[in-house]
Amino acid sequence: MAHKPASPVSQGTELRTLIQQHAQNLSEQLQAHQRNNFPPSAEKSIRLFSPAEAAKLIGIHEGYLRQVASEGRGIAATVTNGRRSYSVEDIQNIRHVLDQSARGDRRYLPHRVNGEHLQIITVMNFKGGSGKTTTSAHLSQYLALHGYRVLAIDLDPQASLSALFGSQPELDVGPNETLYGAIRYDEHRRSISEVVRGTYIPNLHLIPAHLELMEFEHETPRALMRRDPGDLMFFGRIAQAVAEAQNLYDIVVIDCPPQLGYLTLSALSAATAVLITIHPQMLDVLSMAQFLTMTGDLLEVVADAGGTTNYDWMNYLVTRFEPSDGPQNQMVAFLRSIFGQHVLIHPMLKSTAISDASITNQTLYEVERQQFTRSTYDRAIESMNQVNGEIEGLIRRAWGRAA
Repeated sequence: MAHKPASPVSQGTELRTLIQQHAQNLSEQLQAHQRNNFPPSAEKSIRLFSPAEAAKLIGIHEGYLRQVASEGRGIAATVTNGRRSYSVEDIQNIRHVLDQSARGDRRYLPHRVNGEHLQIITVMNFKGGSGKTTTSAHLSQYLALHGYRVLAIDLDPQASLSALFGSQPELDVGPNETLYGAIRYDEHRRSISEVVRGTYIPNLHLIPAHLELMEFEHETPRALMRRDPGDLMFFGRIAQAVAEAQNLYDIVVIDCPPQLGYLTLSALSAATAVLITIHPQMLDVLSMAQFLTMTGDLLEVVADAGGTTNYDWMNYLVTRFEPSDGPQNQMVAFLRSIFGQHVLIHPMLKSTAISDASITNQTLYEVERQQFTRSTYDRAIESMNQVNGEIEGLIRRAWGRAA
């Protein structure tokens, strides 16, 4: 006797059950993995820096660093087998000491001064896998290590940036502890200061992500239907929240979700600068063409409703670039012919150092150089520093400083 095919309803029920079981099993195993590799009592840290690295971060010659260290002046270093190394706290302390005794226009603390507005950089792309979170993480750390006061906001419910910075969404982030807590529409909204947390880098703070961010996508249509006169429109809510803490930071880096929803539009309305990551492959570029068209149309609607769409700069960053790949080189040339100077000069190279570091929730600035072959690490870190240095130049020009 032939079996009667299952009805669509029973098939749907079976699929739902299977997905729920897989989700539960995967979640349990991932939590067990996190407990084994990153126990609750453990805190993520960043490595020590050599005198050469520390001097470069501060912006002085290594010889001058040795001189300052020998003079004392409250400056400490870690000495192992006769070799000095510096923690991020040591480097920050040295900046303060040097800045207090600096003469003329020389500054060792690059903080904003009067007339220099907060830089809010929205990092975005419609397509996953474009290097958006990798870019956000390394840019935030680079700027913080160079003395800027940085707030990183993870706006992606997948929370990859949060995990890189040591905040596991399922273990460390509770209800109302994401940016959603500061932009929600009801009486449970809280100040942004209540959702910001410190990291293992003194100048870098984080607002982590969690699946609850999706509530903003669900609640906004209801808020639009209610049209409560007392409610701020969705596109102004992130700007309003960030404004509460703007005097505490120089730069805000927002890692957007890979979709063009209300969260992304609100981040775009808050931004003073936009960085769009693009992997130089035809399918990715085709996807970006659709993304730009939709973004332009939606921003026009936002502007008509009173939203802000003025930016200091907007640039494209080529990511996961392989210089020996002919088609990729052709695609980069194609992008430069269309967008001109809006494409950053330096691409982010594809590197096993970046991918291998991410396996242990680390960035290039955190891993030890000896974990890789010297050429692999040096090539990757040089590329990353060139990209971030170019973006730093854009920030400084927006402030009217020399790049």
